[in-house]
Amino acid sequence: MTISTSSTTPRVAIVTGGSGGIGRTAAERLAADGLAVVVSYAGNPAHAEEAVRVIEKAGGTAVAVKADVADEAEVAALFDAAEERFGGVDVVVHAAGIMLLAPLAELDLADFDRMHRINVRGAFVVGQQAARRVRSGGAIVNFSSSVTKIALPNYAAYAATKGAVDAMTLILAKELRGRDVTVNAVAPGPTATPLFLQGKSDAVVEQLTLMSPLERLGTPDDIAEVVSFLAGPARWVNGQVLYANGGVI
Repeated sequence: MTISTSSTTPRVAIVTGGSGGIGRTAAERLAADGLAVVVSYAGNPAHAEEAVRVIEKAGGTAVAVKADVADEAEVAALFDAAEERFGGVDVVVHAAGIMLLAPLAELDLADFDRMHRINVRGAFVVGQQAARRVRSGGAIVNFSSSVTKIALPNYAAYAATKGAVDAMTLILAKELRGRDVTVNAVAPGPTATPLFLQGKSDAVVEQLTLMSPLERLGTPDDIAEVVSFLAGPARWVNGQVLYANGGVI
């Protein structure tokens, strides 16, 4: 379903972490839905430009913009670029994040601080700009994780950052009362992305696959479908964390 601000002007989406993984798939899906997409990336311009080329080849509209999600000046410039190029911002999908795993007792605090900066501060900084700039009828979609409920060993620090995202999401939805802007989070379960599969043995991957009653890992397309729903037709879904995990919990 495509919702336009007018009969001739497409809606505009910013997707952080849009150059790879679930973020890229979400960017491609939103472009296929008819939105103009700003593919935000942190450090790999080649991947971001490739994402733009794929979207344009499929008939969509996209541009790549570099921004450190934890840097308020760079995020403000990201939103400026979207407004200057496309006239405004209707949807913000905050998919940027990192995952560093270790038992709580063994995790290097430098890794904890790095995850906190990107996953928590980044969500806060992007959320600030989104709250100030998203137009009426728009949507803010954060990325959480089902691991906040599954509580897998080695995920304590990562799950803590996503618990913070959950709290920000639910509170921001209430703070935007009267704006006609929805705020939700998607919480993927085990999903076959390079970020998820990195460092896991075949036995571990099989164990995680069987956690779902559907007996498979999720795919980026599965998650992008939920993002598309929240970004477009789901106007009565607000202040929610949607667990897209195939029934793991």
